[in-house]
Amino acid sequence: MVRRDALQDIDLSIRFKHGIHTILLFVDPMKPFGEIAEELLETMQERYPAGLTTSMASPTKTALPESASQIEFAVPKVPVDLGQGWVPLGVEEGDTPISMDLKDNGVVAFAFKSLDADDSDETVFEVDFPRFEDDYEEE
Repeated sequence: MVRRDALQDIDLSIRFKHGIHTILLFVDPMKPFGEIAEELLETMQERYPAGLTTSMASPTKTALPESASQIEFAVPKVPVDLGQGWVPLGVEEGDTPISMDLKDNGVVAFAFKSLDADDSDETVFEVDFPRFEDDYEEE
């Protein structure tokens, strides 16, 4: 697993979400998103080599991307209600968490774009949230 030698006081804890998964990373607020994407991909390759589960209703696996450059990021439309959807961050080279106005303990969805995708293809950010009914289904 990817481990940093020491956490710094300025590091942000960011919860990266995809499907049923949440991956918590501590990131330097001045680190470019390209490096954060590489760390996220390394973590996924170690923890989930068979891919990520997108939904409990249909537990199929989404294959991990070949390159960190295929990872797209989004933030919640409504930070207190993640079910309202996601707004793509549109990360450019050199963008950092601080330049994208991310806060400590923030939530960021991620999705994978294919290598042959063009700019007109819209990325779908799938995040599955547990429901009350899931815990109390009748047997």
